[in-house]
Amino acid sequence: MNKLSLILPIYNEEEVLPTLYARLCEVIDHLDAQVEVIFVNDGSRDRSLDLLRRFQATDCRVKVIDFSRNFGHQIAVTAGIDFATGDAVVLMDADLQDPPEILPQFLSQWNAGYQVVYAVRKKRKEHLFKRLAYFLFYRLLQQISNIRIPLDAGDFCLMDRVVVDALKSMHERNRFVRGLRSWVGFRQIGLEYERDQRYSGETKYTLPKLLKLALDGIFSFSYFPLKLASYTGFLVSACSFLGIAVYLYKKLIIGGEPPGFPTLAILILFIGGIQLLFLGVIGEYLGRIYDEVKRRPTYIIRQTYGDFD
Repeated sequence: MNKLSLILPIYNEEEVLPTLYARLCEVIDHLDAQVEVIFVNDGSRDRSLDLLRRFQATDCRVKVIDFSRNFGHQIAVTAGIDFATGDAVVLMDADLQDPPEILPQFLSQWNAGYQVVYAVRKKRKEHLFKRLAYFLFYRLLQQISNIRIPLDAGDFCLMDRVVVDALKSMHERNRFVRGLRSWVGFRQIGLEYERDQRYSGETKYTLPKLLKLALDGIFSFSYFPLKLASYTGFLVSACSFLGIAVYLYKKLIIGGEPPGFPTLAILILFIGGIQLLFLGVIGEYLGRIYDEVKRRPTYIIRQTYGDFD
């Protein structure tokens, strides 16, 4: 019998956990597989850890990893991947926007020979601004990325053990798991579903966290920001040559010097702004390199609960 590992990052989800656990049990009790459920407590400040320990005390399938502090969603996913022992591994969020009821469909595609089955959000029950932001981000990322990252596909997926082992071999600190999943390759297929509204409570992915995730995706899988600096430099240089030509024409052909201080001031401010912008872009890449060379641990575990092999 195959073994299936479920990985769920948890951050202040006490309102959702009882319903989540009940729905998970309803699904996995009917799966033809041995199952382990790995909850990664990412520095929760509410009663999430107490509830997880209660689940683990009565259900040997449940295992809990308790971080020493909040390290972030993508790092919590990474820790779950590091500890998972299943022949297949499922990543899913704990807010019930990723319905556990489609797990049998994941397994069906895996049994058909696919090594990655990722969920594609064909419809999102979220407010307009967030839907539009995600829509534009995924399309921008696909256009500028060095690899093909599927449109509207988040972290919700099933991965074969060979894919999981490939992911475990990559140790970068600023992680964009759905991008790494695409980068490793293997046989992949998308499975459409309707993404539900959050079951209860407030989203833990605030705007700054969403922006960081977007930047991790762009800077980890695209050199376009650096290329854009070159393109912009070429364009500004071309405009400068055009300005010189106009100046010489007015001075030598028409006669007299055109008034230049306001124009000069505007050009200096414009070029200075462009330089500062791309210094920031270079700084982003350098900062990420600095994160890598420090070689700090990706996460620190305070304690684990359950039988980890």
